[in-house]
Amino acid sequence: MSQVHFDYAFLYENSIKLLVSLVLGAVLGAEREYKGRNIGFRTIILITLGSTLFTILSVIIGGGTDPSRVASNIVTGIGFLGAGAIFREGATVRGVTTASIIWVSAAIGMACGLSQYEFAIMVTVTVMIILLGFAGVQKFIDRYNKEIIYNIVIENNPAIRTELEEKIRSHKLKSVWLNFSKIDSDLHIVYEVNGSETNHEAFIQYLCSSEIIKSFRV
Repeated sequence: MSQVHFDYAFLYENSIKLLVSLVLGAVLGAEREYKGRNIGFRTIILITLGSTLFTILSVIIGGGTDPSRVASNIVTGIGFLGAGAIFREGATVRGVTTASIIWVSAAIGMACGLSQYEFAIMVTVTVMIILLGFAGVQKFIDRYNKEIIYNIVIENNPAIRTELEEKIRSHKLKSVWLNFSKIDSDLHIVYEVNGSETNHEAFIQYLCSSEIIKSFRV
C-alpha cells in the first residue's frame, strides 16, 4: 500500500501566503465593517483568500510556464462581485468605494499568491491612508463644494418653479435638474445642487419654511 507523502515545504510556503492574505483582508474588511458598509469584514477576507488561492492554483496548473491564464480571470470574476456592491438610491449611486475596495482586495490577494508580500502590504497601507486619512480632506472639500440631490415637490406652475430656481441661485448654489415628473397637479423635480455646506443648510431651512414647497427629500 503506497504511502502519502506531504511536501511540507510547499504547504508551509502557501500557508504563509494565505495567512498574510487573511491578515491584510481583515485590515481592509475591518474598516468597511466599522463604517457599516454592506460588504464588510468576512467578505473582504474571503475575497483576498480566494484571490490568493486562485493565484496559487494558477501557478500550479501553469507549471511555471503560463500562470497568468487562471489569474487573469480573477479580474473578470471580481468585476461581477464589485458590481453587486453598487446600487442606486434615488438619483444617487452608492457603493462605488466598496466596489473599488473589492477590486483592490483581489489584487492584494493575487500579490500574496505570488509571494509579493512587501508589495501587498504597501498597497494595503496606501488604501488605509486613503480611506482614513483622506476623510478629513473630503470633509474640507464638502465644506466648500458639496453635491446634494434634492427631490422637491411643488405645484405644477411655471412661476413657482422659476421662483424656486431663483431661490437656489440666491443661496449661492448651482443646480441642474436631473428629471421631473407630473403627478396629478404636482410637479416632482430632482435637482443636483452644488455649493458650500453652509449654503445647503440655509437652503434646506428655506425649503422647510416655504409655503410653495409641498415636500422635499435630500
